[in-house]
Amino acid sequence: MLTVEQVVAAQKANLETLFGLTNKAFEGVEKIVELNMTASKAALSEVADHSQSVLSVKDAQELMALQQSLLQPLAEKTAAYSRHLYDIATATGAEFTKAAEAQATDAQKKFAGLVDSAAKNAPAGSESMVAMMKSSVAAANNALESVQKAVKQATEVAEANFNAVASTATAATKQASKKR
Repeated sequence: MLTVEQVVAAQKANLETLFGLTNKAFEGVEKIVELNMTASKAALSEVADHSQSVLSVKDAQELMALQQSLLQPLAEKTAAYSRHLYDIATATGAEFTKAAEAQATDAQKKFAGLVDSAAKNAPAGSESMVAMMKSSVAAANNALESVQKAVKQATEVAEANFNAVASTATAATKQASKKR
């Protein structure tokens, strides 16, 4: 049986986790806002500079060269922005994953403690039932660990794919601007 103190302690721990995750979420949003402000300021400055350059162009060939010189840095900056955004989202998600894993581990330990306690207080002759229950708990823990490993592997594959797409897009833009 759970005591009042145990219930209060569990609720306190859950609240601390909730507030900690809320703070992490706000930190992620702040980082995204900061990234967007920095990118917007840089874009505004570049548009102003480019507009001044366009106004000083003397012929069509110079205008084409100016436009080409704008494409490659734009693609690289877009890729860098996407990478920063992805890093912020990944870091924030990792905090949530870490908290969820800690909660799951804690719940597993508590449940295993309950099973052990029940096993110690089980009536004589129920050993096979207790063994089956312990086996079920172990199987559930193994399944959870397998799912966690699969999620981590999928995340790593997604990150590798993101990096490959970003690199390919940047390289393709460089090639396209060189051909012009």
